[in-house]
Amino acid sequence: MLITGGAGFVGGHLAERLLERGHRVSVIDDLSTGSIENIAVAKKHSSFSYTIDTLFNKPVLAELVDQADVIFHLAAAVGVKLIVQDPVRTIETNIKGSEIVLELAAKKKKKVIIASTSEVYGKTTQHLFQEDSDLVLGSTSKSRWCYAASKIVDEFLAKAYWKQEGLPIVIVRLFNTVGPRQTGRYGMVIPRFVQQAVSGDPITVYGDGTQRRSFTWVGDVVNALIGLSEHPAAVGEVYNIGHSKDISILELAQRVKKTADSESEIVFIPHEEAYEEGFEDMQRRLPDISKIGMLLGYKPTLDLDQIIERVIAHYRLKQESGALIETRAQL
Repeated sequence: MLITGGAGFVGGHLAERLLERGHRVSVIDDLSTGSIENIAVAKKHSSFSYTIDTLFNKPVLAELVDQADVIFHLAAAVGVKLIVQDPVRTIETNIKGSEIVLELAAKKKKKVIIASTSEVYGKTTQHLFQEDSDLVLGSTSKSRWCYAASKIVDEFLAKAYWKQEGLPIVIVRLFNTVGPRQTGRYGMVIPRFVQQAVSGDPITVYGDGTQRRSFTWVGDVVNALIGLSEHPAAVGEVYNIGHSKDISILELAQRVKKTADSESEIVFIPHEEAYEEGFEDMQRRLPDISKIGMLLGYKPTLDLDQIIERVIAHYRLKQESGALIETRAQL
């Protein structure tokens, strides 16, 4: 199994699960947003190998593709902050990277699981986002939409390789995956709220907090990715992977504060201040997961409170470990 972007948050968890199932796993990551910490557990396994390099190094990637039976293509620009701040990198990483992966995989007909995103639904106003829903994006003057547009191109390209070249592909649209080791550095909301609440800092809600999102446990996402990679009927299809319940961002901040038993103040920051002038956000993003449910029997195993509790526990353990290391260094 080859995982591009395998030192990322989802990639690290996926690598561990695949190793547990007895697979050999290789990872390629340029560590631009990933971290060696995410593959620290996997590195201890004899069936694991990793390459620190970019997907644009075609000779290196070609060798990894040749050795793989299945490719999980997770490498992408991540997080709204990064997307707004560096749109060139976002577009190049997503489109060029996917093009190279698909081109090399097509030569040997290697199955590719393409990680897309709920962002592709854009400003769609349906209550539930279905895989065949129309996709509605904002103006090209808003860099906010370059990520969604680039992932839509990825999906079209993957479909084209399947139809024209017979390349077995599966497209997955991920909805707000959450769990241990996720960073809030690029705008991911739950790890950011948890870090602020546990540290006693103000919990910063972007916008008015009425926007609603659903959050999915990383273990459920990883199991769904593996299930789709193994099911022959998934080839050529698009699947939402997410949770069936949503929550407002303000309610989420309140839930994190209560669970962490925090004294932090909840403060509101305008989108224009957090991101850029004229920033547009989706009011609601909730997936219809009936398609993957019918194929795999997929159901979320953890509710939001359980997810928050686990993320808080992980963050506190990390804090304690860091303090212990610092104390030992001082001694």
